[in-house]
Amino acid sequence: MTDSYDVVIVGGGAIGSAIAYFLMAEPGFGGTVLVVERDPSYEYCSSARATGGVRQQFSTPENIDIGLYGAQFVKEIGEHLSVGGETADVSFREQGYLILATAPGIPALSETLAVQRAHGADITFLDPDALGRRFPWVQTGGLAGASFGERNEGWLDPYGLLQAFRRKARDLGAEYAHDEVVDLTRHGRRITGAVLRDGGAVAAGVVVDAAGARNAAQVAAMAGVEIPVEPRKRSAFVVATREDVSAWPLTIHPNGVWGRPEGRGYLCGAAPPEDQDPAVWDFDEHHWLFEDIVWPTLYERIPAFEALRVERSYCCHYDFNTFDQNAIIGRHPEAEGLIIATGFSGHGLMQSPATGRAVMELIAHGGYRTLDLTRFGVERITAGERVLEVAVF
Repeated sequence: MTDSYDVVIVGGGAIGSAIAYFLMAEPGFGGTVLVVERDPSYEYCSSARATGGVRQQFSTPENIDIGLYGAQFVKEIGEHLSVGGETADVSFREQGYLILATAPGIPALSETLAVQRAHGADITFLDPDALGRRFPWVQTGGLAGASFGERNEGWLDPYGLLQAFRRKARDLGAEYAHDEVVDLTRHGRRITGAVLRDGGAVAAGVVVDAAGARNAAQVAAMAGVEIPVEPRKRSAFVVATREDVSAWPLTIHPNGVWGRPEGRGYLCGAAPPEDQDPAVWDFDEHHWLFEDIVWPTLYERIPAFEALRVERSYCCHYDFNTFDQNAIIGRHPEAEGLIIATGFSGHGLMQSPATGRAVMELIAHGGYRTLDLTRFGVERITAGERVLEVAVF
């Protein structure tokens, strides 16, 4: 490690490592990159504990386009992230997202479906009869319809994607430091580098805050600015069933309960009610959430879950954007040389390819060249202009 880099990235999860990869792979960059990661084991990293979903079923055009690019990147991952003759593989299972809706949810579902199709997403609307024929394991009583992603939706190995980005970034010349950023240095309005707990001061042309759920807000505060990001706990449960559910899509119920196949079992969960969802950093699973909400929902809608057994459970933490639950990406107007890439609110893994490319373009070319993510800039927060995403799961 030297004492000066063109770019210092705080956080080596999927977002930080994607940014490092895209920078090092970009012929127009040609600079040096240091990624500072406090826990290279990634034991508690949100990226490693994610659901691994990939989808385009959003209501915001930028989120749809981000999802489309992410799917394309993952399907071509061997061309992008293979190292030393070892082909990158994240086990992408293109089995779709199935989003169930009752009558009150149909207008919003129809509106978002029109936007998704306009942006090239292959999404089908299913009325209750069509839903029952195509997915006979679903009890359609009380449902008014569903949307289903025919292509480019499914899930992947989240830890595999994180490590693939990291390996390739390092192979291309990015340096990784097992250390912690304890302060940022500045000259006037400009951020000029970072102070590491063990490595001392490091100068930087650009500092990227990709610190995620636990530290993103603290890193921003080191620059004298605020971002509305805090850790929110999400519990997941792996259950065993008597029936083979391996061919099912990732299914989201009207009350937000979600589930998908996981090996020979089923991975499921739900966000806790808003009044029981504080900012926390413990790893105690919400077992009451399974008993009170998740299992009753699965049992009511899917007869195969009449008998099941919880085999294991775990939790992760979202870098939750309390302002509008959408990503915060872009240069910070009050701190020159600081780029924010956080606040993904549970969508970071699926949005990491597009985010990595976008931040690379800001650094290497001075602006967006492919997908314009200006709408997700810090300026919207200062102006109080929320990006309202209907399809937040």
